[in-house]
This record gives sequence, structure tokens and C-alpha cells, in this order.
Amino acid sequence: MLRLKRLAVFCVFATCVITAFSFWALRQSGADARGALPPPRAEAKFETLAAGITSAVNVTRNADAQWVIQAASQTGIPARALRAYVAAAGAANHSTPGCGIGWNTVAAIGFVESAHGAFGGGSLTPAGQASGPIVGPSLDGNGFAAIADTDDGALDGDARWDRAVGPLQFIPSTWKLAGRDGNGDGIADPFNIDDAALSAAGYLCAKGRDLTTASGWTEAIYSYNQSDSYVDQVRRQAISYAAKTGSTG
Repeated sequence: MLRLKRLAVFCVFATCVITAFSFWALRQSGADARGALPPPRAEAKFETLAAGITSAVNVTRNADAQWVIQAASQTGIPARALRAYVAAAGAANHSTPGCGIGWNTVAAIGFVESAHGAFGGGSLTPAGQASGPIVGPSLDGNGFAAIADTDDGALDGDARWDRAVGPLQFIPSTWKLAGRDGNGDGIADPFNIDDAALSAAGYLCAKGRDLTTASGWTEAIYSYNQSDSYVDQVRRQAISYAAKTGSTG
């Protein structure tokens, strides 16, 4: 009987230890996921041309104007989209010097959100316009957050619920606050890759974030989509783009 009592006490003790360790491990894994190092930063140099539009002229560490074509081949990113991502990161870093966002981070979000505008079999025109409407599912609370219509369906065609739109998947209410004109035509259009990329980079750099730090980068991506798995997916893609182009900046 004494042995049975001792065994019971031991089992209770072991269960408590295992349970406590499990909770600790879960907390640690969560902390590791949220606190992992940011991906390498791929940079770009810019100059303002006569037309007054800031354009990428010397990308990453290469003076070769063919870099975009080469990097597009290495990464699988359409050249037109890559140009937009590079320009967006450069413009964001110019306006908020403490941000330190890399083009590869913007590109990683573009890949996850719409496969660089190719979602649904579409593509980007030479002007950077999505060839077809890129509209997400209705945010009606059925598997997604419930967000009632904020734009009378002007952007997403839905006058009841909001839907994310464009190659960087902006919700209309967010676009109203963060939308920018990235190609200098005087219009902020979420279906244009230049406008959408610049708006995404500006959104990520907001609130004084420093994307060269683990916490700053993670907070920025998490603000774009509040999902740990989303943060991890974007991180993996950004690291892959930097590695494939030799950008470790």
C-alpha cells in the first residue's frame, strides 16, 4: 500500500513537471518565432531624374543596369514587379531613414499576397497595372474578420463588406489612410504595382519602426497581417530572395 501511495505521489509530481515544461516550451517557441532575426536587407540607390520622379538607377551592389533582369531570372519575380519593389523600398528609406526596409521584404509580401499580381492567372502590364481585378474574399466574419463596407464598393465592388484589393491586398479603409502614388501619375491606385508597393513599404515603416532589428521587422510584418504563420512565411521568402540575388546588405 505504501508503495502504491509513493507511486501515486510520483505520478502526480511527474505530471506537474511535464505540464510546466510544456507550457514553458510553448512560450519559448512563440518567443523564438516572433523574435527571429530579420531577413538580410537588399538595398538600392536612387536619383531624382529630370521629370522629378525618383527611380532606381543602381540596384543593390551592382552598377550594371541589367541587374533587374538578372535578379528577376534568379528569383522568379516578374521584372516589372521587381522594379516596383526596389523603388518602393528606396523611397521609403529616403522618407524615413531609420526604417531600413529592404526590397526583398516588400517583394516577399507581394509574393505571399498575390504571387506578384499573378493571382487568378493575371499579370502586370508594362505600366504596372494588374491585368485583371485582384479582389480577396468578402470580409463577412465567415472565416475572416468582419469588416463592413467602407468605400461603397468603389474599390472592391462589394457595397456590403470590405475585401482586400490589388497585388499587395489592401483593405479599402487601410488604403484610404496609407495609399500613395508610386508612379507619379497623380493617382493612388491599389491595382497598380508601383502605387501598391510604395504604400506597403510606407505602411511597414510607419510608427518609427526599425526593420533592421528583429522586433521592428516582426512588428511591421505582423501589423500587415496579424498571423505568426504569415510572419514566418514572409521571412522565409525574403531570406530566399536575398540569398538568390547575393544580397546580404
